[in-house]
Amino acid sequence: MVLPLLLLFAAPPSTADLDSAIKRFTELLSVVETEAADPVNTQQAIYDGAIPNMLRTLDPHSIFFDPDQNQQLKEMENSERKGFGTVVSVLPGRVIVLQALPGTPSAKAGLQPGDEIVAVNGVVLARLEFDQIVGFLSESHQHRAQLFVRRPGNARPLQFTLDPALLDSPSVDRSFLLRPGVGYIRVNGFDPQTAKQLKDAIEGLGGDKLKALVLDLRDNPGGVVQAALEAASYFLEPGQTILSVKGRSIKDQTVEVPKTATPYKFPLAILVNEKTASAAEILTGALQDHDRAVVLGVPSYGKGLVQNVFPLTGNTALALTTAFYYTPSGRSIQKPLPSGHLEIEKQAETFHTDSGRKVTGGGGIQPDVIVAPEGETRLRVALDASGVITSFATEFILRHDVKPDFQVSDSTLEDFQVYASEHDIQPSVGEWTTERDWVQSRLKQEIFNQALGVAKGDEVEAHRDPVVRAAVDRLVTHL
Repeated sequence: MVLPLLLLFAAPPSTADLDSAIKRFTELLSVVETEAADPVNTQQAIYDGAIPNMLRTLDPHSIFFDPDQNQQLKEMENSERKGFGTVVSVLPGRVIVLQALPGTPSAKAGLQPGDEIVAVNGVVLARLEFDQIVGFLSESHQHRAQLFVRRPGNARPLQFTLDPALLDSPSVDRSFLLRPGVGYIRVNGFDPQTAKQLKDAIEGLGGDKLKALVLDLRDNPGGVVQAALEAASYFLEPGQTILSVKGRSIKDQTVEVPKTATPYKFPLAILVNEKTASAAEILTGALQDHDRAVVLGVPSYGKGLVQNVFPLTGNTALALTTAFYYTPSGRSIQKPLPSGHLEIEKQAETFHTDSGRKVTGGGGIQPDVIVAPEGETRLRVALDASGVITSFATEFILRHDVKPDFQVSDSTLEDFQVYASEHDIQPSVGEWTTERDWVQSRLKQEIFNQALGVAKGDEVEAHRDPVVRAAVDRLVTHL
């Protein structure tokens, strides 16, 4: 019986044979229900087997939602982000509070930088693996939580009860000057407010008076495409193409910069990595193709497809890929699909920007300048994994009044070296000398995180970041 059953799955030569294919599938299902050794759950066989396997031959992003999954999808679309407003450092077996955001449940309850969260709802965090802690904390944010906290200088643990509240988490979450006239803005996603937030951030740094801007789209998974299109119009000339859309069942579309746009003129660098995707790639590809920005980092993810959700009977639904996005030069952003797609397979060809520079397709955005992220060494891994930098910073700010112009002195470095040694981290003289600048920067970052807020700590990290530094060097050279 094996061979005849396999033959029933043979693909019909054309859509004209759809009725025949359905008949063969029905025959197969009837045989399975009647002859299988164990009873068959027909709905499960179709929902979990036949349909997902059929979609798997198309692409990884076309998904069938059964009634429960479809209901969850609807709830997610209508839900609002809740949490406690606590920024924490998660270490193996430990969670340290870096900042309680103003006005949030954490701040109102009295959580402070340097507090160590020992247990949540009776679960001792020291007993959990790193990934378990992250998942557990994410789940805990949705409901009332009982926290047991160890505070430096307090002999007895403190207890806090937190109720989650709606949080306003901006997608443009960092903006500051890297040096006079050179701005830095980080965009962590695209939602309906992103374009306005980006505009406000640019204006806050100086607007047209800026000499250059570094736009950080690393780890940006995309989101609302319209927000990326509006962001592109801040930098491209009126009438220039931002993207085109092509699909078998839809009419080809081209999106251009509005005629009323008044773009900024300052030089621009965009930072991308392997987690830069979708709408973030659309923005990056458009600015690269028009020679408006230099792109630095590592190749982006490669998600450039259009999906529509089709409601089906039985409270089910289908998210189906219906078209693909293309950059102004004609490159598909989408990386090759398992099933193969003629247009995408052509994307390994060479394309050209407005000035004639060669750019390659094949999926994702290939940076103009490849720059690897900050590397790891044995000492760096040991210091971060042990949490000694965080705990040293906690004790340091208890004894010192940290101002924005604070610098880590030689004596502070020596104190930290002794502190690390007391915690069984004893690098060789050569290792310590090689990593001295990195340790100094990390100490300053962690002290700022707890004393002045995570945003100030991020500024320190940006100045250390090799990708940011390469972008600044490139921009300043061409000023």
